[in-house]
Amino acid sequence: MTATGTFGLSSEARNLHWLLSNLVEEVPGLRSVAVVSSDGLLLLSSDPARNAAATGGTTASEGPRGSSADLATIVSGIGSLTIGAARLMDGGGVKQTVVAMEDGCVFIMSISDGSLLGVHAEADCDMSVIAYHMGLFVGRAGHVLTPELRSELRQSLEGAR
Repeated sequence: MTATGTFGLSSEARNLHWLLSNLVEEVPGLRSVAVVSSDGLLLLSSDPARNAAATGGTTASEGPRGSSADLATIVSGIGSLTIGAARLMDGGGVKQTVVAMEDGCVFIMSISDGSLLGVHAEADCDMSVIAYHMGLFVGRAGHVLTPELRSELRQSLEGAR
């Protein structure tokens, strides 16, 4: 993800893109990252194919299976499931969900407005480093992810289609 994908966006949207770009660049082992709205819509993605399309650029391929669009679907489903489970168990709000698999990990963290940050990482990743950096992202992004900004991000992705 590069800052070139932010032309024409508000400063808040550019800052959010920058935060996601930093997350991807600074944390080793990340395969893909997605920010999903509370209603399951992809808002922000680390997927190079999606970002190039959103900005009018091109890439060599449409992105592999397991791209940010697939991750957004998974994050939305797992997020909904864990929120429902927490309600049934009177467990309060879900802060973080981790799914550890043989060949990778999925991390999901709640953002203050009900949106979710999802990360797909390599199996040998340092889970504590990823969780720490996700927490930083959530702390910095949570207060700026307003309904207006969510709408702007959705429109920028829809314009890419």
